[in-house]
Amino acid sequence: MNLLWISHARVIDPATQRDALGDLFIADGKFVADLSTAEKKMAQKIDADGLVACPGLVDIHVHFREPGQTHKETIQTGSWAAAAGGFTTVVCMPNTAPVADTVGTIEYINNAIEHDAVVHVYPTGCITVGQKGEQLAPTGSLKRAGVVAITDDGRCVQNNEIMRRAVEYANMFDLPIMDHCQDEAMTQGAAMNEGVMSTRLGLRGWPHAAEDIIVSRDVILAEYTGAHLHLQHISSKHSVDIIRHAKSRGVRITAEATPHHLALTDATLAGYDPNFKMNPPVRTEEDRLALIEGLRDGTLDCIATDHAPHTDYEKDKEFDYAPFGIIGLETALPVVLDVLCRQAGFTLPDLIAFLTCKPARLLGLAAGTLAEGAVADVTLFDPGEKWRYDAKAGFSKSSNSPWHGHTLTGRVKTSVVAGRVVFAGDKIVG
Repeated sequence: MNLLWISHARVIDPATQRDALGDLFIADGKFVADLSTAEKKMAQKIDADGLVACPGLVDIHVHFREPGQTHKETIQTGSWAAAAGGFTTVVCMPNTAPVADTVGTIEYINNAIEHDAVVHVYPTGCITVGQKGEQLAPTGSLKRAGVVAITDDGRCVQNNEIMRRAVEYANMFDLPIMDHCQDEAMTQGAAMNEGVMSTRLGLRGWPHAAEDIIVSRDVILAEYTGAHLHLQHISSKHSVDIIRHAKSRGVRITAEATPHHLALTDATLAGYDPNFKMNPPVRTEEDRLALIEGLRDGTLDCIATDHAPHTDYEKDKEFDYAPFGIIGLETALPVVLDVLCRQAGFTLPDLIAFLTCKPARLLGLAAGTLAEGAVADVTLFDPGEKWRYDAKAGFSKSSNSPWHGHTLTGRVKTSVVAGRVVFAGDKIVG
């Protein structure tokens, strides 16, 4: 019998409203109320004095690049980075090579997950064939193959009729649609947020309207069809307002914010560092504050990293030509601890909810709680530990992070997946 005893922790489980000093007991991969005296003698024991024990973190938006782009990341290395960041459940996007628009590709991904992943990894399938926005992918077959949502993330379906049909089919199969909201006609050649800073830097700007228009369309489609649409990496204060108004009418819209959009503004691009180049771009201080308020009042439902690895030689180009995207799994927790708890006054249970039970509920994942009988995924972290982040020494294959070399506060110490320690002592275990 596999037994684990975590003692003397501050146990926080927003799903059950638990926040107290105490112990966690695990037997055969599930949480139990207690262990017998004999079992306690046999159990692996972790003294978590001074640490927070919470459900394993959940990220519903990562890019693990396998198949086809394994020079950037693999399911194995991506899962290592997740474990090091305290994430025990992740949902990977379908913009691989080939894209995940067929049952065969999903089967390949699931086989790689079973063989290589140290955390729970769930695949998504494409909305359209080849992510081209022209023909619907086989939604029902993808659902039967095991996808938890469909999305053309990295691309946005531009044809409204095709998107309408996609939403209707997804609703028939009880699959959420996750949408990357971008009007591509308005963003051709754009490299950063459109505004004073883009003018000063001489870079083509990306207007917030390119996001707002698609957010509005998706709200209309969700209301028209009754389907659940989830809006990815919201960056615009206007989009937050649109979502807020839609939710007040009962529309089935959910949305996420990323750590980088919560922490950074377009002022950080002054040095032309491509590690600050992302899609959608970081915007103004007004936008950043609106995202925080969107989390506070429930307009935005969760936090997701949009972990997007690229190699050094891909990123080390003129800003216009460098690819969009940054890695984020290993830095997400300390970044949002700083932004939300220390700066914006959120409680620690509130923050943990955005990273555990709330994203798990959005996609119906068996994760995000410490309740008796649940799968025993746990993250142990020290919210006050200061450490210097070296992206090049991290677990991801890539190092394209805006926080490289920065001192962060809050550090994951141990990650437990289904009752088994997979990360401890700054190392992947077993």
